[in-house]
Formats: sequence, structure tokens, C-alpha cells
Amino acid sequence: MNALAPQPEILWIDIGAVADIPRRGARRVTTTSGDIAVFRTGDNAVYALYDRCPHKQGPLSQGIVHGHTVACPLHNWVIDLATGHPTGADAGKGCAPTAPLELRDGRILLGVARGG
Repeated sequence: MNALAPQPEILWIDIGAVADIPRRGARRVTTTSGDIAVFRTGDNAVYALYDRCPHKQGPLSQGIVHGHTVACPLHNWVIDLATGHPTGADAGKGCAPTAPLELRDGRILLGVARGG
């Protein structure tokens, strides 16, 4: 029988107000585990992905947000913001990992592993 590996403790970091990110825009947050792109959609949904496209590691934070997806600025791969998975013809070709986040009283809290 295999024991479950212990999960890292999550540290919640307040990275600002939802209103600080323009609609259909992004903000990049640097952590020791890598840069995280925090996106705000036109309908005010907020998502967090590690800031690298699964194709050629393009900076997703510099991409164009449309609906609940972002187009990578390097080769136009369209990434689903909720899952990090490419859509359309590129589906199944990797994933941009998601990062945990919470919204509290209009503030964005980003979850990082303690020490991250």
C-alpha cells in the first residue's frame, strides 16, 4: 500500500484588488516557484495560471484575453483559463498549470506553497 505524499502548506498572499487588473487583462506575480499570471475576464471572473504556454513557454500574461481563454502571444495557442488546457486543434498537447486563488471582499488572494 502506498502512503499519500504530504501536501504542502498553502500560504495565501493578498496581491491586490480585482479592480487593479483591467477587464480582459492580466497581472504577473513572481514567486519562487515561478511567475503566475492572474487574469480578469470581461465578466469579472478571475483565474490564475503559471505564466508559460505549454507550447513554447510564451508569457501568457502578455496574451489577449477573450471570453474565458487567453491567446499565447508567441504562436496564438488558445488556453482555457479555468483548466490551463489548450483548446481547439491544440487540445491535449500539454497544460499551463493552474494556481489556487480566492476572492475575498474584492481582494485577490493567491495560494502559494509556503516558502513560494
